[in-house]
Amino acid sequence: MELVNDFTVNTSIDEAWATLTNVELIAPCLPGAQLQEVDGDTYRGVVKVKVGPILAQFKGEATWVERDDVNHRAVLKGKGRDTGGKGNAEALITAQAEAAGPNSTKVTVTTDLTITGKVAQFGRGALADVSTKLLGQFVDNLESQVLAPQAAARAAAPVVEEQASMAPAETAATEASTAPSGDGGAAAPKAASTGPRKIDAPEAQPIDLLETAGASMLKRLAPIGLIVVVLLLLLRRRRKG
Repeated sequence: MELVNDFTVNTSIDEAWATLTNVELIAPCLPGAQLQEVDGDTYRGVVKVKVGPILAQFKGEATWVERDDVNHRAVLKGKGRDTGGKGNAEALITAQAEAAGPNSTKVTVTTDLTITGKVAQFGRGALADVSTKLLGQFVDNLESQVLAPQAAARAAAPVVEEQASMAPAETAATEASTAPSGDGGAAAPKAASTGPRKIDAPEAQPIDLLETAGASMLKRLAPIGLIVVVLLLLLRRRRKG
């Protein structure tokens, strides 16, 4: 199924794009998600979903398929499987950003989603409602946890630069002490790759689909409730007979 959502953030398009394509930075803003390790351009982690008493944990990975920093377009492919063997999920996510003003950016997210198992029983309508609400939670977290602190840091930057310019002697001394010696010594080699890098992140709280979707879930479950009522009436009639 295809889900299309859009949102707007209060920052310039260049700053928004640099933030949104930093998976490690924005991962804590995603409801139910926990980034666990990074291996080059591949990101691995878990997403926890709760449907009433049923708890599903999807363990998987996401990889960049395309990333155009000039035209602000990116495609990310994700796939995961329920650790309890109850289903799988795959998604091809395309994000397109455009300036909505000097300090505003609109982002359109198109998700080609395939889900099997318990979560899939709720259908496209409920999942579309869930994706919209979860995206809203993500944007709220992004604004408060990432963009607002970044704006505060930029506002404080001129003060730091002014203080630094008042001490040129100390700056020159620091530069001299870190400059390579005149004996032709080579620069320090880069650290060798040691494989996937573990991410120390807090455990994610599961997304409660019944709580998040609300009316959409109730509409989906209403026919089942009607069947139960009819069966109960038939049983009563049989007992009276």
